[in-house]
Amino acid sequence: MGDEGVRLTPEQKKRQRARSIAIAAVLVALVVLFYVVTIVKMGPGVITNRPL
Repeated sequence: MGDEGVRLTPEQKKRQRARSIAIAAVLVALVVLFYVVTIVKMGPGVITNRPL
């Protein structure tokens, strides 16, 4: 059994990393969007009227 597999060229590795970063950025943007939409739907009282 050899250690044979797919070997990526440096250009392919660079593109794969760029894709991974783009996917991560989109996921973070979606999380932030969902958070903001949830806070807006709950109303401003959730943020301002909390007891300390």
